[in-house]
Amino acid sequence: MKRAVRVLPGGRLRTLPALALALTLVAGGFAAWAGQDWYRAAHDEQATYAAQRDAALTAGEQAVQNLNTLDHRELKRDLDLWESSTTGELHEQLASGRAEFADRVQEAKTVSTARVLSGAVTELDDRAGRARVLVALRVTVKASGGAKTDKDSRMLGELTRTHGRWKLSALGQAPVGGTSAG
Repeated sequence: MKRAVRVLPGGRLRTLPALALALTLVAGGFAAWAGQDWYRAAHDEQATYAAQRDAALTAGEQAVQNLNTLDHRELKRDLDLWESSTTGELHEQLASGRAEFADRVQEAKTVSTARVLSGAVTELDDRAGRARVLVALRVTVKASGGAKTDKDSRMLGELTRTHGRWKLSALGQAPVGGTSAG
């Protein structure tokens, strides 16, 4: 026995409600799958680790740039920035030698400006709150006579997380080519 498809007034088929129900079920299933996928991604340990790595890199690059930028006309501001970018023994060294260093910079009347070329996190221990970064930068030094010199360098920085923020706790030159750090 064949079943006849009945056309409703206005030309609509009777199967339209069934089609709408099927599309609704497909959309609901997709929404459930997407929600579950989003939840897994949002609570993934690798995503949390990647976020900490990115935060350490951003803070490390900024701190290395800060410590290589100094304007004798804005000395207090720049030295305050140095201190706010550091922690631990490095911070203590900068704070204790600040007055003597400021006198030398005022006498030389130099302006140094650093620009980060690239950076990478070389180590990250998120649980211990420690990281190491390698930062390549170009430092432009303008002497009091107006002469400018550019120097490219690579810096190794150690970061410590204090009060939820990454700060430099050590900074030094990275070995170049076949030279050793020792």
